[in-house]
Amino acid sequence: MNKQVIKTSNAPDAVGPYSQGIRTGNLLFLSGQIGIDPAAKKVVEGGVEAQEKQIFKNIKALLEEAGAGMQNVVKVTVFLKDMADFKKVNEIYAQHFEPPYPARSAVAVKELPLSVDIEIEVIAAL
Repeated sequence: MNKQVIKTSNAPDAVGPYSQGIRTGNLLFLSGQIGIDPAAKKVVEGGVEAQEKQIFKNIKALLEEAGAGMQNVVKVTVFLKDMADFKKVNEIYAQHFEPPYPARSAVAVKELPLSVDIEIEVIAAL
């Protein structure tokens, strides 16, 4: 199997033993993104909405590095610290995709890295 690492300085560096993204064949797997501003190297302030907006900036930067865009995303997984944020998250989420929408899962989790409110991972077809 051929694996190509996808890395850009326009998204946060991996903070552990993982890659920002891996391309294999015509699939691109992006690691979960949290609302870290890559320039400031810290989580953005403003709660779940601000974090989600930064997450999509990070995702778009990684997709662009792989020669793709949001239209290539086929699967999204959203991890929420509080399911009460689901409606707000959906409103921002809808601004980043057009029909046909990617498949999606959204789950509530007890805790996320750096105590953030949301993490999103995507799979794209290239």
